[in-house]
Amino acid sequence: MNSDFSFQQAFEALTTQIAAIVFYAFDINGVSIPMVLIWLISGALVFTCYLGFINVRGFGHALSLLKNNKRTDANGEITPFQALSTALSGTVGTGNIAGVAVAISLGGPGATFWMIVAGLLGMSTKFVECTLAVKYRQLNADGSVSGGPMYYIKAALDKFNLPLLGSILAVAFSIFVIFGSAGFVHVNQGFVQVKTVTGFDNAWLFGAIYAFLVGAVIIGGLKSIARVTSKLVPLMCSIYLLASLLVMLTHASTIPSALWLIVQGAFTPEAGYGGFIGVLIQGFRRAAYSNEAGIGSSPIAHAAAQTKEPVSQGFVGLLEPFIDTVVICTITALVIILTGAYQTPGLDGVQITSGAFASVFNWFPWVLMVALLLFGFSTVISWSYYGMTGWRYLVGQNKHLTQLYKVLFCLIVSIGAVPDMMAVFNFIDSMIFLMAVPNILALYLLLPEVKADLKAYWQKQLQAR
Repeated sequence: MNSDFSFQQAFEALTTQIAAIVFYAFDINGVSIPMVLIWLISGALVFTCYLGFINVRGFGHALSLLKNNKRTDANGEITPFQALSTALSGTVGTGNIAGVAVAISLGGPGATFWMIVAGLLGMSTKFVECTLAVKYRQLNADGSVSGGPMYYIKAALDKFNLPLLGSILAVAFSIFVIFGSAGFVHVNQGFVQVKTVTGFDNAWLFGAIYAFLVGAVIIGGLKSIARVTSKLVPLMCSIYLLASLLVMLTHASTIPSALWLIVQGAFTPEAGYGGFIGVLIQGFRRAAYSNEAGIGSSPIAHAAAQTKEPVSQGFVGLLEPFIDTVVICTITALVIILTGAYQTPGLDGVQITSGAFASVFNWFPWVLMVALLLFGFSTVISWSYYGMTGWRYLVGQNKHLTQLYKVLFCLIVSIGAVPDMMAVFNFIDSMIFLMAVPNILALYLLLPEVKADLKAYWQKQLQAR
């Protein structure tokens, strides 16, 4: 018993130290600014400017590419739309519901404005990531595709005659994504909401059922995951957005004032929210957590898209932050601001969002519970594929070892609902944001290459007209 306690203490101490390093922050006017956030946002700014605001110029073209969702003879395992759905299911999750509430409670309504700005900038990062993921993917003997940052990280450093460093960073990224793929937080948040709404209080049973459903999907590999997410993502987004729309309609007359509050709060925030820097950081932080632009997760899904043009999948990928942050997070923010739920004392995270819905219709927490469960489930199955790709990069394409990963993943999911897991959450968050370090470095190194490929792609499009 003492040894177990000592192990828990040692693990908590270790995760605290890792988190302190990964989320190292400096203060400006009393506001804590994490260095990893600067790393992500500065990258997004550079990519946006260097590529001539591709997030704006390429938006219409990106939408047109989604119209073609049929399988082709191009290399790849899933359609571009399925790749987008799989990637979106990995980013659209509890952060869109609970995380936005935290940002507004800490940064005020103005945090929403900077969240939108960060989401728009993140579109450029996704474009670069997804283009490179397809360009440097590898085709396996069984017809499957392996791709993602670990492959273009190695390629980038090879081009600069640093093959050993490239191998080390690619292996490091793979390790980070394996540990980061554990779905504890989504299972735990799902259980908390179910317990709050229904009174169901058996964490072990909840975890076992959750793990069984996850296993039923991931056992079939990427194609099975893509089939589920391509149906689940539109369904869960529709349910959540419809519920949000009903709340907004009941407060329709105050929507203009809420929008003005967002803009006003972005530039003239109250001192209680940390001033201008505090509001800006809360918005940027939530966007970074939510759409994962620069983290390097979703390029793993986009790498498997059936396409002959890497740049075309880059365009599809840039839609992710727009849907995730600019649309879904903004609508969540409006619901919270319109109902005034963020000003209710004693509420935190998902409770704020739940309270916002409940203030209109007392049965809305049930809708939110379903949405939260769907969001969390889709995120878990997508991240299972991300982790499996990292695993296969390290151990090879052996089928038995791949199945072993899936079994271990489901076992981890099964204990995710157990309380007192904060140390594990800190560890997983640290692993996810560590992924951004080698990933964005590789994006910088290969950025001129992406710009040249984009120019060639536009010329082909002009000639085809």
